[in-house]
Amino acid sequence: MAQEKKFKRLGAAIAVLSFAAVAAFGLASCAGSSQASTTDAQSEAGDCCGSGSEAGSTTITVAASPTPHAEILNDVVAPLLAKEGIELKVIEFNDYVQPNTATENKEVDANFFQHQPYLDSFNEENGTHLASVVAVHYEPFGLYAGKTASLADLPDGATVAIPNDTTNEARALLLLEQEGLIEVSDSAGITATPNDIVSNPKNLQFVELEAAQIPRSLQDVNIAAINANYAVEAGLTPSKDALALEDASGDAAKTYANVLVTKECCTNSESIQKLAAALTSQEVKDYIETHYQGAVEAIF
Repeated sequence: MAQEKKFKRLGAAIAVLSFAAVAAFGLASCAGSSQASTTDAQSEAGDCCGSGSEAGSTTITVAASPTPHAEILNDVVAPLLAKEGIELKVIEFNDYVQPNTATENKEVDANFFQHQPYLDSFNEENGTHLASVVAVHYEPFGLYAGKTASLADLPDGATVAIPNDTTNEARALLLLEQEGLIEVSDSAGITATPNDIVSNPKNLQFVELEAAQIPRSLQDVNIAAINANYAVEAGLTPSKDALALEDASGDAAKTYANVLVTKECCTNSESIQKLAAALTSQEVKDYIETHYQGAVEAIF
């Protein structure tokens, strides 16, 4: 029942997250009036976007998390773009704020590290103008053992490390609900916090940390909710080491798919579209399947 409630809320969120509306807005913003010349439209896009997003550019700069995002970009996408005469520069970040800030400020042309709910929350909280271009992969969110080896053995008052950013914190709580450990208010949805917990039979105590820090804190808590990219960086294999994973066949995979992101007015630029095409190529799908063995799943 808890899992059904979760997917119902996620389904509602998906209805709100309309890529078509974002793309239409971005196209209108970049193209200007129907009377504008091609040169004027390209100039307008150049004013809005980073230099690599301009038509005819031979360099694209992308901000990315090291694993798996930068690996996919460097190992597969860069060679594909090189065949088209485009150089891909990847700048790695280990947090969830700087990549979006750099994209908004036109320091980079795009970023690749986040899912749509996080992007929507970031735009709302920071007044940024970023939009998703294409969904690439899904990373199953998992619960991992710290001091306690199994969920069944969790003691009363057990400590649980969860991410402190809005959407990933809610995602962690919904996974705990999926496993029957807590119950979250129906109205909370994908912005749930510990204050929205309506049932907590084991009196779980929540330790809110930056997502990247959680794997290093496993020894200090009973269990932890960890994003798959950080789990992999820490040497964990989600399919083998996780005590529980999100249901990859459900709506969670669609809602929390990782997306390529750029400025709203750049989504239809030639360079960004070529980057999107490379990211959703068969070569990338094959790389994900063989390299990550279930820790990352292509959704295109």
